[in-house]
Amino acid sequence: MAENGTVVTEFVLMGFQLQAELQMGLFFVFLIFYLVTIAGNLGMILLIQSDPRLQTPMYFFLSHLSFLDICYSSVIVPQLLKTLGTDKTVITYECCATQFFFFTLYASTECFLLAVMAYDRYVAVCNPLLYATAMTPQTRLGLVAGAYAGALVNSVIRTGCTFSLSFCKSNHVDFFFCDLPPLLKLACSETKPRELVIYLLAFVVITISISVILVSYLYIITAILRIRTSGGKAKTFSTCASHMMAVALFFGTLIFMYLKGNVGQSLEEDKIVSVFYTAVIPMLNPMVYSFRNKEVKEALKKAVNRRKVSQIA
Repeated sequence: MAENGTVVTEFVLMGFQLQAELQMGLFFVFLIFYLVTIAGNLGMILLIQSDPRLQTPMYFFLSHLSFLDICYSSVIVPQLLKTLGTDKTVITYECCATQFFFFTLYASTECFLLAVMAYDRYVAVCNPLLYATAMTPQTRLGLVAGAYAGALVNSVIRTGCTFSLSFCKSNHVDFFFCDLPPLLKLACSETKPRELVIYLLAFVVITISISVILVSYLYIITAILRIRTSGGKAKTFSTCASHMMAVALFFGTLIFMYLKGNVGQSLEEDKIVSVFYTAVIPMLNPMVYSFRNKEVKEALKKAVNRRKVSQIA
């Protein structure tokens, strides 16, 4: 444990304070979650790349969403598995800052990318005749690059503000990865100015993303209501249902975690929420898009049948 005036050079991630049998049970649960996450998202990327029918802007953005899910889950879950397997895990100050930086980068990029995907659906539903000219390959790349650039700025500032604090109360982090709330509890220097910047940035990122999503879907719903046939309404709505579900899952947990402030919050409560968006949501996204999307299901059936034929041959 670091004493007052001592510079912290490493942290001890405490993880979940459970009995050994329960921790090992959680270890295998999260291992399965992680393997399914990697397999599902990698499978989605390969499926999109291999099927000509999926070479559209919507699936281009979806492949990047799958890539982000793999990345930000990989930043956190292996460390979580190590913590569960060894009870207490030492992580260096530099590795802690690096984990914090990349997790913020990937999570922020996903916020912006979900907004980009909502805009894509708005153009497809509300301006179908202009869709091909509006969503050119250059436009798609520009939107994705913009999402990464905005997230990079947020990540650099957020990491700089957090790790410019002095940590001298303790080096025991009551969490399973280097996240903001538990690190702030260890700071012995004044945190309020930096907290203000950090939470303001979180508010800006989430507000901009949600605003784009809400406005896009307001126009989409208006367009759907103008469709006269119930079959046409259902077909149009089905193209947006998967994205709406992914948005609700991801932003619901982020809002609970980062926009409620640091006063009076329970770290045990935060652990449960963090598990959901670091381990569960990345695993669920491929399933959501597979089960709710007719084109993905048809492409998957085609790929499975092609594999069966090749095995027989």
